[in-house]
Amino acid sequence: MSEKKWLDGYSGQTTIELISLQGEYQTDSIVLAFEEALDQKAERIGQSRLTADGKVVLAIEALEREVNNGGYGQFFINSSKSYVPIVVDALSRIGCSEVALLTQHVIDALGIDGQVTVEAIDSVMEEDSDKRDEKLGECDEQYYKVAGDLAGPLLEFIKKNKLGITVKG
Repeated sequence: MSEKKWLDGYSGQTTIELISLQGEYQTDSIVLAFEEALDQKAERIGQSRLTADGKVVLAIEALEREVNNGGYGQFFINSSKSYVPIVVDALSRIGCSEVALLTQHVIDALGIDGQVTVEAIDSVMEEDSDKRDEKLGECDEQYYKVAGDLAGPLLEFIKKNKLGITVKG
């Protein structure tokens, strides 16, 4: 069996066209193309006007990228923190319940009183806390053990919900 090719970014395909690349291209490269397309769409129409299914794709990709590059702490510090309020539900929706539970545990470990907002996350993360940082580190290690590659379940979610994930328009 030959190795699947890497899709070099989004180049204007429709949702159906991207999905049809599954047999030829690596799954994670297809999912990255969806992320790029949805980011471009959000720039055109506004993030708030994306569908809930489209936001699931962006939340999962943000979590996976940030945690794999610098841990949950990086997820909470970078612009990806805007997905914190929806990421646990997003993980559940793609069938990754173990990662959803872990991520909820990490969010709870931040110790935010009240609603989890970008402002509340900023406030907590600006404070030095060895205890919090130690907990985040433990959860990072657990994530690496349980998450695996989220691209497979995410692409399956995209295929099942293709009508709610339009990359054009």
